[in-house]
Order: sequence, then structure tokens, then C-alpha cells
Amino acid sequence: MPNDDAKRIAGTEITRVILLHGLWMPGLAMRWFAARLRGAGFAPEVFGYHSIVGDPGASVRRLAARLDDGGPAHLVGHSLGGLLALQALTEAPQPVSGRIVCLGTPLCGSGAATALSRQTLTALYMGRSGAILRRGCVAWPPGTEVGMIAGRIPRGLGALFAGFDGPHDGTVSVAETRAPRLTDHVVVDASHSGLLFSCQAATHTASFLREGRFRA
Repeated sequence: MPNDDAKRIAGTEITRVILLHGLWMPGLAMRWFAARLRGAGFAPEVFGYHSIVGDPGASVRRLAARLDDGGPAHLVGHSLGGLLALQALTEAPQPVSGRIVCLGTPLCGSGAATALSRQTLTALYMGRSGAILRRGCVAWPPGTEVGMIAGRIPRGLGALFAGFDGPHDGTVSVAETRAPRLTDHVVVDASHSGLLFSCQAATHTASFLREGRFRA
């Protein structure tokens, strides 16, 4: 691979960042986080999709097309958004993205989603995204640098269904975020939704996008 391409894929020359929201959230939910990244010198843009009634596969294909057409970009996904970001990499015809940061994404599968799926009425809460949340995503294209920011403030309804044993953010356990192939992993003081308004999470994200690691 030419040196310029290698530098591009490593993320050293990329400022474009595509942000993906999570389940039951609009694109506006990423506005605060986008503003923090803009202040850190990045050019953020929000990718909106229908997380309940929409087809996750269609959202993945749309994101892959946006990556292919818009030029190199980093990806930042909250919860379900992180799963879509990783799956889109397998759909993109060439490695056009830089680094990926997941915020509270259940890469090893969501225990809360699995528990909810056993009950007919509560299964509707996840809509068509239930399967991908239960399955997770622990494999992605070789060479992709993926960082995970997990939360440890147990505030959320997910704990009522999942019965977490270890630390969790109220919706996703820290253990569910620890995929073997992660480049780096860090835990911050935030709940699941609170990750979107965490100064710690925003600072860690900017560091990983620049350097491929979280600062201590």
C-alpha cells in the first residue's frame, strides 16, 4: 500500500467524523458530542437512521455508501450505532474509514436485549434492531483500529432485565463491551445515555481518533 494511503487509513490526516446515535434516539442526540469534537479540530457530521422501524441492514448499506462517496472518515457510534458502524466496514468496497470509537456498544451481545426478547410486549421496544443487539459484533476487517468507551454508573432500566453481575452503565455491562480485538478500552464515570454528555468520553474520543489510543 502506498505511504499516503497508509497514513490515511491510520487516521493521521482525517478530520471528518461520522457520528451514529443509538436505539430510540434521534440524530440530535449526538449534537453535544459533535460540538465537542468540532472544538477539538474535527469536522463532525451526524448519520441519522430509524433505529426501531427501520431495517438495520438498509442503514448499514446507506452508511457504507456514504463512506464510499464522501471520502475518508472516522466513525463514532453510541450503543447500537457502534454495531452499525462496524458492520458497515464489511459493506464498504474499499477501506475508506479511519478509526472507530464505540460508546457503550455491546460488542459481545446485549444481555438486556436478550432478556427483553423473551417477552412479547417488551420485545417491541427494540423493534427491528433486536437481533443485531443480541448478536453483537466481535469481528471486523483486519487493520481497523477500534476503541471502546464504557460507562460504570448503573443508571438505567436495562439492569432490571439483564441482572448484571459486574459493573455496568444501566443498560450495557462493561464485560459486554470487551471484545478481544479492540485496540484500546477505557471505562468512565457515566451512565449509558450519559456517555453522550461526558467530557471524559469526548476527550478520550478525540485522543483515540488522533493517536489510536486513549490517554491515561
